[in-house]
Amino acid sequence: VGQVFDGEGKVIPDSMLEIWQADAQGRFADPQDTRAAPNAAFKGFGRCGTDAKGGFEFRTIKPGPVPGPGGKPQAPHILLAVFARGMTQQAITRIYFGDEAANTTDPVLSLVPAERRATLIAVREPGDAGAYRFDVHLQGDRETVFFDL
Repeated sequence: VGQVFDGEGKVIPDSMLEIWQADAQGRFADPQDTRAAPNAAFKGFGRCGTDAKGGFEFRTIKPGPVPGPGGKPQAPHILLAVFARGMTQQAITRIYFGDEAANTTDPVLSLVPAERRATLIAVREPGDAGAYRFDVHLQGDRETVFFDL
């Protein structure tokens, strides 16, 4: 769950988000992932718009670790694309999980300056053992780290 904010800290009620992720074993539902087992039920993709309060919610499984550069494992994460008014192209980021020890050795997360890494970390929602909160800030002092593709 989370909210999308503009550079002034105001919610964006009309943005759209897409996620793409691996399954719990770290396999993608993609023919290029030769490790993937046929799984018609889990596609690893989702899309939703924000509500009037800039809120969004995805119900999915927590992904497993996936191979990274040179075969080094990456910490479990979800890829996130954000589309919003005034943007000519989507912004791409990652959602990491705050309770993952593997974050400390993730090869992509380690490229992000230490003081900015918190913008990529989802934290457990109090009172809901299965939910994580991840807010997206498109600009400003709390801007989420976005990646060039």
